[in-house]
Amino acid sequence: MYKEFQDTTVLFGANAPFVEELYEHYLVDPQSVPEEWRRYFDALRQGPGPEQEVPHAPIRAAFEQMAKMGPVRFVKTGTDDGQRQVGVLQLINAHRFLGHRVADIDPLKLHEKPRVEELEPATYGLTEADLNREFNVGSFRGLEKQTATLREILDALRQTYCRTVGVEYMYITDTAQKRWLQARFEPVHGKAKLTVDQQKRILERLTAAETLERYLHTRYVGQKRFSLEGGESAIVALDEAIRVAGRHGAQEIVIGMAHRGRLNVLVNVLGKPPAMLFAEFEGKKAEELTAGDVKYHMGFSSDVLTPGGPVHLSLMFNPSHLEIVNPVVLGSAYARQQRRDPAEAKDQVVPIIIHGDAAVAGQGVNQEVLNFAQTRGYGVGGAVHIVINNQIGFTTSDPRDLRSSTYCTDVFKMAESPIFHVNGDDPEAVAFVMQLAMEFRKEFKKDVVVDIVCFRKLGHNEQDEPAVTQPLMYRRIRQHPGTRKLYADHLVQSGVIASDDPERYIQEYREHLDRGELLYNPVVANVVRKHAIDWTPFIGQEYTDECDTSIPAPEYRRLAERLTTIPEGFVLHSRVQKIIEDRRAMGLGEIPADWGFGENLAYASLVAQGFGVRLSGEDVGRGTFFHRHAVLHDQNRERRDEGTYVPLQNIQEGQAPFYVYDSTLSEEGTLGFDYGYAITEPNQLTIWEAQFGDFANGAQVVIDQFIASGEAKWGRLCGLTLLLPHGYEGQGPEHSSARIERYLQLSAERNWQVCVPTTAAQIFHLLRRQMLRRVRKPLVVFTPKSLLRLKEAGSPMEDFLHGGYRTVIGEVEELAPKKVKRVLLCQGKIYYELLAYRREKGIDDTAIIRLEQLYPFPAEALNAALKPFAQAKELVWVQEEPRNQGVWYWLLSRQHLKNELGRGRRLLLVARPASSSPAVGYLAKHVAQQKAVIEGAFGPIEAD
Repeated sequence: MYKEFQDTTVLFGANAPFVEELYEHYLVDPQSVPEEWRRYFDALRQGPGPEQEVPHAPIRAAFEQMAKMGPVRFVKTGTDDGQRQVGVLQLINAHRFLGHRVADIDPLKLHEKPRVEELEPATYGLTEADLNREFNVGSFRGLEKQTATLREILDALRQTYCRTVGVEYMYITDTAQKRWLQARFEPVHGKAKLTVDQQKRILERLTAAETLERYLHTRYVGQKRFSLEGGESAIVALDEAIRVAGRHGAQEIVIGMAHRGRLNVLVNVLGKPPAMLFAEFEGKKAEELTAGDVKYHMGFSSDVLTPGGPVHLSLMFNPSHLEIVNPVVLGSAYARQQRRDPAEAKDQVVPIIIHGDAAVAGQGVNQEVLNFAQTRGYGVGGAVHIVINNQIGFTTSDPRDLRSSTYCTDVFKMAESPIFHVNGDDPEAVAFVMQLAMEFRKEFKKDVVVDIVCFRKLGHNEQDEPAVTQPLMYRRIRQHPGTRKLYADHLVQSGVIASDDPERYIQEYREHLDRGELLYNPVVANVVRKHAIDWTPFIGQEYTDECDTSIPAPEYRRLAERLTTIPEGFVLHSRVQKIIEDRRAMGLGEIPADWGFGENLAYASLVAQGFGVRLSGEDVGRGTFFHRHAVLHDQNRERRDEGTYVPLQNIQEGQAPFYVYDSTLSEEGTLGFDYGYAITEPNQLTIWEAQFGDFANGAQVVIDQFIASGEAKWGRLCGLTLLLPHGYEGQGPEHSSARIERYLQLSAERNWQVCVPTTAAQIFHLLRRQMLRRVRKPLVVFTPKSLLRLKEAGSPMEDFLHGGYRTVIGEVEELAPKKVKRVLLCQGKIYYELLAYRREKGIDDTAIIRLEQLYPFPAEALNAALKPFAQAKELVWVQEEPRNQGVWYWLLSRQHLKNELGRGRRLLLVARPASSSPAVGYLAKHVAQQKAVIEGAFGPIEAD
């Protein structure tokens, strides 16, 4: 059996991580490993003795090479002592790796603990006779001496790794992080040493959490609140997190969570007045919003007192899509960090995200945010994750259907985050691991997880009967006295409090609730926050399309010169060199400006005027279609992380910042992040660009539940701009349509702007308008692909020097109005195809008008453009999208053209046939369809 174990166990020689752990023991005390291993490690380090640490990379590489060669055997030492010593070190490492598997973390005792052979001394050839034998403990810090009996070692290991905390961390690559955790976890055997005051505070927090839930349950019978009962230790965890963060210099904490326990967090953590919550239960509105939202989706902010001073807490608004708030939290935290000294920013602003067990494992946005957690444009120095693990998810009746992984938190291992699984019935352990988590995040600036294993006393909501599908679990829950009662009894038995104190705590809290007050109110008033943003100038502003966004000619030339100045010795790619040379000519007015120039000029003018710009998305530095080149690359660079130059960061001294970040391959996560950034920073133009507009459907939940409706539901202003490449050029179903119809369907109450600019000057004015007006509403821009280099879409210098964004562009050629019988209305690139066909055929009885803004619908501007052609009897909407997509049905349903009809005038349609797919994949069919649309616009049209 022992030989079989040697060949197969994940902890023996063929496993590089274990051998590396053996090396860790060697570094602490060379005598703790057998002589043969000691000589081997000495040789690897090219010198005897562990007097100083060496880089682990060559050591790890050697171990990996050993693993490729198959199982490794220890050379016999001639005595059994060496083998026993190795067995003890393996036993220590086994507990570090796998102790969590048998830890006492389930308060309901629902799951039978597995027998883990690697945790048994016999697995390593150790017997009862060895229990009183002394061994070297290597790097284990759970004993105050370097040698101890096996009995002492085993007892210390089990106390440390197998009680009410199960910790996973041995998969972390960085040795310093593992040592840090061991140094803080092992000496105290994974258990907190609390003062009497700390214990009383924990009981007070548990009392507040439980009493609020029971009070609401009896006062508002049957109303949904998504109770926290069974998971009250989450309030202890948050309280500890905030206090530790404040002690370490945090000034702001941004919190995200779903609805489970949200009301409890609002009242008992953020200090929301109970009277305000009661009013929401009674249907009273705190403010007049066009839609509003249910009480367990609402956000809140306050300043609370901590041992380190006041800390501002912001609980983000969140729809019922559970985990989708997570990137929003990170984006908001990132924006707040940007206002601070980079050396302190990540310590001063801390994101905390609270998950449910089913959602954290089940929703893919978590993988997306972990993937970009350490990147330049999205890294916030790690988030602290708290899982309220009620072991049931929603109504899953069989644990085999919950997930495929051992734990709901296994996704975090991709980021090498340490994970603390803790029994919710041990609130002291919860507080202890929460402190460790906060300090780990501060030290290493990476994500860390606290998984509070608890239960859900009631159903998914208060009207649900969970025992129908979970009879065993709810039999156990009915027998459970509650975490508060267990802890109160413990403190009474320990002599910390008197026997009547627990009931007195409850009564005092209820009396204050009766008055709509808090017994313990953490909120402090009149805190002046240095980095706070004043949103007052943007609140209550009337929407308007009008805005002069022009710049003077000298400024145009100056900005163009700065955009095309390249550092000496910086070698551009020949194609990019040609683009820069053309832009110099554009800056002098010698040739029309193209789209890339107009867009870059807009950014340059904004940063020069004090408005920052953040541009992110896949391949945004260059631009998917090779048009932007905001980031230039030296062709002679020797390192991948050097040799770039960003002209927009070098416009002038004291300019506003320009940030440009190529994102990971993500839509939902990155768009949610940029939404969070934009609702936190109104003085920067925040732009998210989809690689193709089609791909934005991967982030539809962010668009639907935040961007389109955030102001109506929560009163949240947001100036986020979406650039969505759109246009039918034969690239198939997923590279043609940004789904204009979806955005128009969501358009109401002037919630955002939907625009389709078609010239270089138009994109210039549109981007500037987004910042120069005091209106902060989302802007959805359907940007072109083929137009980026189309000569006709270029703009003369004059177009940048006067006026602003034109919501409608009327007929541009000299037509005799009385001869015009038909007016074509369109948007986007099809305009240029219609114009080319009209010129080619010499047609002079058909006018063409472009709608450059679809919402808010520019009725007055369209009426002015149509006025010269009042006698035309046919208005024709022309679109390259299928008739059941694009603008057509929205145009009809909203009756935007009703004032232009009548008097014998008809409204007609030319479009592709209705289709379930946005575009065809066969090039020949695409060409035929496009030809039919263009020709059909000028030929006979049958009315529907």
